[in-house]
Amino acid sequence: MVAARWNGVVIAESADTVVVEGNHYFPRDAVWSKYLMHSDKSSHCPWKGDASYFSLVVDGETNEDAAWHYPETKEAAAEIAGRIAFWNGVEVG
Repeated sequence: MVAARWNGVVIAESADTVVVEGNHYFPRDAVWSKYLMHSDKSSHCPWKGDASYFSLVVDGETNEDAAWHYPETKEAAAEIAGRIAFWNGVEVG
């Protein structure tokens, strides 16, 4: 079982993560939506596609742009479709 934790709270937990470039991508339904807040940040990866971000909000504290996903993955990244990954101080393990 792999968990993502920030600010002392489990944000996501699953035995079904996909690791790409050292990042665990969690199934969308394994992530607690109540901690996610839409962000306007986006980025582009040549082989995965365009990423959209979420900020995390836990106990009144915000971790800006700490989660991302690819709403429309390119064919080469099909294994991470519908999944969310974390960074920026989120402990995954």
